[in-house]
Amino acid sequence: MTVVQPALAAPRIVASGAPDGSLILRSEVELEPYEASLGLLLRHWAREAPDRLFLAERGPEGDWIELTWGEAGRKANSVAQALLDRGLGPQRPLLILSGNAIDHALLTLGAFLAGVPVAPVSPAYSLMSQTYSKVKHIAALVKPGLVYASDAGPFSGVLSAVDFGGAELVLSSGTGATHFGELLETRPSMDVEDALESVGPDSVAKILFTSGSTAMPKGVINTHGMLGANQQSLAQIWPFTAGTPPVLVDWLPWNHTFGGNHNFNLILKRGGTLYIDAGRPAPPLMPITVKNLTEVAPTIYFNVPAGYGALLPFLERDEALRAKFFERLDLIFYAAAALPQDLWTRLEAVAREARGEPVMMTSSWGLTETSPLATAAHFPIDRAGVIGVPVPGVELKLVPVEGKLEMRVKGPNVTPGYLGQPDLTAKAFDEDGWYRTGDAGKLEDPDDPNQGVVFDGRVVEDFKLLTGTFVSVGTLRVKALAAASPLLMDAVVCGHDRDYVGLLAWMNPGAAREIGEAADAEMETLISSPKIHAFVRERLQAYNREHPGSSTRVERVVLLAEPPSLDANEITDKGYVNQRAALQRRGAFVDALFSERPSAEVIICP
Repeated sequence: MTVVQPALAAPRIVASGAPDGSLILRSEVELEPYEASLGLLLRHWAREAPDRLFLAERGPEGDWIELTWGEAGRKANSVAQALLDRGLGPQRPLLILSGNAIDHALLTLGAFLAGVPVAPVSPAYSLMSQTYSKVKHIAALVKPGLVYASDAGPFSGVLSAVDFGGAELVLSSGTGATHFGELLETRPSMDVEDALESVGPDSVAKILFTSGSTAMPKGVINTHGMLGANQQSLAQIWPFTAGTPPVLVDWLPWNHTFGGNHNFNLILKRGGTLYIDAGRPAPPLMPITVKNLTEVAPTIYFNVPAGYGALLPFLERDEALRAKFFERLDLIFYAAAALPQDLWTRLEAVAREARGEPVMMTSSWGLTETSPLATAAHFPIDRAGVIGVPVPGVELKLVPVEGKLEMRVKGPNVTPGYLGQPDLTAKAFDEDGWYRTGDAGKLEDPDDPNQGVVFDGRVVEDFKLLTGTFVSVGTLRVKALAAASPLLMDAVVCGHDRDYVGLLAWMNPGAAREIGEAADAEMETLISSPKIHAFVRERLQAYNREHPGSSTRVERVVLLAEPPSLDANEITDKGYVNQRAALQRRGAFVDALFSERPSAEVIICP
């Protein structure tokens, strides 16, 4: 099979053993010099390609509002001066409550120029929470000098409920605060040049908040050096992006490292174009993404597995969308979780329909604490699960822990720690200074590290059955969801100190209504549908025949109507379900799953 492959740098990985039985992997390719700060990248492209399109977003009438590199440079200068005039700096950061938008980008770029740390917060913490507890926690840690929200209306609740310590409020729409337009009207002075000159690799660029399984979000310090090194690593393994500045149609949130660091900074590094997609992999919002992709052909497409699962039905039935999507696509990239193999196969099939051969698919691995890129598959792979090899400048250590190999990281891309939480910082690193990720990996080929590392789940999530048999939660979850595709959207694997494995599972609403033959039914009704129970039972029985071991087969399933709760930490910004938090909160369902006399809600899959 012919696969269209862009120009990639071949991996050159060496492995060495450590006295404790660990294996250290690194690239022989040295990390080349990179910019001291992200603001210098903006200055470069504003000068070298002032008329090239940089950012675009949909306006109120549905047309694209466009911003060139030259315009972005001028407006960011004004924002930088406005921030400096207000006394913002390393001790008085900028807090952003709303999502991806041109104004959000200009604030961030202005802060980069002025040396002001930016703390973008998940909009869900403000718009979907009843208590605003996470925003209160973040505000207390950050101590912002300025707080931005796009619109006073939707954010009125959080703005009135949270004490931001007297910080100035700036809005793009609404009254009762400074209008964002006032910042754009500020005349830049040499103060901006002086501030930019003082920004270096150790200066804090961002504070990104990650959700733990049960605790409040941690503020991960992201320096300019971390983010610059990360983009230099990416540039070296993806040399094709130098000759063809990337064009992205991207929804991934900027408050998260994938969308905000990996993707946005890729555009900043290579002088590309980013169309801000207001869609999401959810039924009401997918038509927005489809419309955007029907109009704009990306050169690289980034998404999470759930996003591809939501997009594929449209690609499969819409010839015009399929043709536009694959028109100039160099690479399909998935991250945030292992891609189920059925989605991989379907993506290859629609690519073949559109242009006669599949487009290369790839993935990488990393965390907010690693900027995020730590490993990447910059070589052909034929299945999901392979997360590649360490990128230039990064070392990966595979350490024996609890019967697995924990992946630990060193490099210029690794965070110096967590904002205001030195105790958490100390626990995050081992005695030799390696960052403990909690993720497990193993070599695809023990004799050839260039074949890459395979993701092997979370060390802390795995458990033992009563028999003493280990259950690999990450591996089982992906396989079970693939077996029940497209019905099951996500699941929690249960069975700690039990006789067998069960699942608490959430359904894809569209697929559930189609399989249950109930177009208008609510989830509370669908979870009891005989047709849906039969579908799950039949699919998992077939899966169990191929996976008969006690640690790999799924004996029982309970379907859940209530989605994972953000306030209860059951779901992170990446879309991950926090295994521990969900099990604690839904103990009654776990008890039902393992009852000696199971009720009708339990689907038994012998």
